[in-house]
Amino acid sequence: MNTATKLSGFALGLAVVFGATYGVGRVADPVAPPAEAPHDATGGHGNGGEDGHGSDNGAAAHLPGGLLVSDRGYTLRPVDAPAGQFAFQVTGPDGRAVTAYDVAHDKRMHLIVARRDLSGFRHVHPEMAPDGTWRVDSPLAGPGVWRAFADFTPTGGEALTLGVDVTVPGALTGRPLPAPATSTTVDGYTVTLNGAPEPGRTAELTLTVSRAGAPVTDLEPYLGAYGHLVALRQGDLAYLHVHPHGEPGDGRTRPGPEVSFSAEMPSAGAYRLYLDFKHGGVVRTAEFTVVAGSPTAPGVPAATSSPTAGTPAATSSPTAGADHGVPGHGHD
Repeated sequence: MNTATKLSGFALGLAVVFGATYGVGRVADPVAPPAEAPHDATGGHGNGGEDGHGSDNGAAAHLPGGLLVSDRGYTLRPVDAPAGQFAFQVTGPDGRAVTAYDVAHDKRMHLIVARRDLSGFRHVHPEMAPDGTWRVDSPLAGPGVWRAFADFTPTGGEALTLGVDVTVPGALTGRPLPAPATSTTVDGYTVTLNGAPEPGRTAELTLTVSRAGAPVTDLEPYLGAYGHLVALRQGDLAYLHVHPHGEPGDGRTRPGPEVSFSAEMPSAGAYRLYLDFKHGGVVRTAEFTVVAGSPTAPGVPAATSSPTAGTPAATSSPTAGADHGVPGHGHD
């Protein structure tokens, strides 16, 4: 695994419109925020074109991941699946399902799902059938519009993150984004965040894990690292997959309590951070709201300097049934 991946670059395109169905839901049209001027730097995982459907031109290099359902000839297609399962294929430039993938961070496919109000999150690893269909027990926990991100590297191609909206029917009450905070708890663990993201600039983010007031110094490797961080931007859910400094066994990286990352937020606004870490054989996810740029920008919740355990700002399970913050929650 490489050392820190720096994510940069941004030109916000129109949202994806993708019609398809699968066993428990249908693909929905996401809502895009107003377009912004592009930055000059290239992006990280999952870049795409400005038309919302993918492009092979230079503009693709300016978008963060997950905004497009199709990019560089590759398309994410949910397929029919039995109730309780989620299934999809990735088709390649020849129109056929891709069956050859490189291993990246210990897996050939990373599937991340998040509800559009950011009140639910799961990171799972489906299994591929010989025909190129990926299947997994459905990670969509409850009604709502969910964004599904497929993070992968086709053999002979570049790393991509494609995204599509899926609707789970049922009664839904929207939840506001938790306020920014520098500490959160999950399953008896406290995770603190040091560092402040700035739009268009690289920021060092350090997350420190403790339990019962004592630092955790024996974190276990997960996906080739001691921590795995995903950032999603409020609104369009632009996907930023950030990797930590160092790796287990390199002779320099300690197994906690600190896990450090370099990350660049492509624009001002609120982001939700999801840190996966493994300890005692269980993977847990700590969640934070952070703000890049002005904390008084429209849509940014009021900051909480000293969150109280159990409040939305300090807990990692803002949505009942979202599976995060539940004792014993694990990942596939």
